[in-house]
Amino acid sequence: MSDNSVIDAIAICQIDYRTVLKQDEIDAIEHECLLYEDRAAAAIDALQIVQRQRRWISDESLYAIADLLQMPVAQLEGVATFYNLIYRQPVGEHVIHLCDSISCWLHDFPAIGEHLKQQLGIDFGQTTEDGKVTLLTNVCLGCCDTAPALMHNGELVENLTIESVDKLLVKISAKPEGES
Repeated sequence: MSDNSVIDAIAICQIDYRTVLKQDEIDAIEHECLLYEDRAAAAIDALQIVQRQRRWISDESLYAIADLLQMPVAQLEGVATFYNLIYRQPVGEHVIHLCDSISCWLHDFPAIGEHLKQQLGIDFGQTTEDGKVTLLTNVCLGCCDTAPALMHNGELVENLTIESVDKLLVKISAKPEGES
């Protein structure tokens, strides 16, 4: 690590949340803090609030949230990296989590996974060149009785078939009305 990156790392650790977070994010996080006895207990909620607006949690955002919650950065980093629905790297506008549990493996996970990768032109853990879709696997979505399953932007899609995946991809690629 160079001297400049050490200085940058120290500077980012001393972030004042008011310089990084938007007022509506601060207000929403403060509201969540009121629901708990300890401000740090609102950590997941705070991460989700910021991620909803920015799609991911940058280091700068993480340090700002830790400052607002008055908790150690390392503790918040532990929370952020434990939950697989908190993104610590940029993701696409649409995030697809394909369940790769044993139930999904037994119900066509390999074929559906290959089809998704082929149609999107990316591998698991990657984002399409246009930044539109990120494809991830998920250890379990809790849909063993309706396997195979995926989650698209927080919504479950169960009993997957190649046809239902294709319909989802058409829906994702559709442009909003008025856009050419």
